[in-house]
Amino acid sequence: MASRRIFIGNAGKFIASAAVLPLMAAGKVTNSDKLSSEFLFKLGIAGYSFEQFTIDQSLDMMKRTDVHFLCIKDFHLPYDSTDVQIAVFLEKLKQAGVTGYAVGPIDSNEIGIDQCFDYARRLGVNLIVGIPNIEDLPNIDRKVKEFNIRYVIHNHGPEEKRYPNAISVYNLVKNLDCRIGLCFDIGHNMRYGNDPVQDMKKYACRIFDIHIKNVTEATKRGKACELGRGIIDIPAFLKMLHRVNYNGCCSLEYEKDMEAPLPGIAESLGYFRGICDTIKEG
Repeated sequence: MASRRIFIGNAGKFIASAAVLPLMAAGKVTNSDKLSSEFLFKLGIAGYSFEQFTIDQSLDMMKRTDVHFLCIKDFHLPYDSTDVQIAVFLEKLKQAGVTGYAVGPIDSNEIGIDQCFDYARRLGVNLIVGIPNIEDLPNIDRKVKEFNIRYVIHNHGPEEKRYPNAISVYNLVKNLDCRIGLCFDIGHNMRYGNDPVQDMKKYACRIFDIHIKNVTEATKRGKACELGRGIIDIPAFLKMLHRVNYNGCCSLEYEKDMEAPLPGIAESLGYFRGICDTIKEG
């Protein structure tokens, strides 16, 4: 609750659900209504947030919330897309002012490692978010050297026995090429019972991407919720990012109300931006 009081007290102008959302719903956001993108960290959206929507609908929601970085999922651009399809897709992003900075998460059971790196190369991104089989790691180590594309493993909480939390990934990659690391999902890390703030401090050298979210409980029963409404201390986490000089993307992965995510996305981004504002002022 303390974190929400900080936000409301110091950055009320960013409360998207109160001020911006009615305009969004009506499709009447003007330049003066748009949220500033000048914050401490590069803010993006994990494509999974838009699982129920086309790329055009997704880009429209990104425009309405003033977000310009997207982690691309295959339901928006299939792995076997032709060069023409990729070119059309990238032009859509360009026209929307959006940069596709990464692809994934990609499960090794969906496509092989070779195809995974080729997909990223053809898209022109330098980061793959993956869920590999452990036996794939030697091949991944070779591929990052060959393509100079970073590969990060996404931790997935108690349900994922291989990569439940940050330390499980770190222990597997710490002796591999320095371009192999962790896509730190702080919600799943908390659901496993581990503190995202302390794990960010411990493993920052291998954290190249962050899926930011909040959850209701530090157990397997924990559910995704708006960024300022859960049990993760988001202000403390963002202060830790600032402390360790994190320079990757913070991508909101919104998994609540996925058939109508815009209100929750807008609220969460407003909260994130408000906390960043207080950090800058401090």
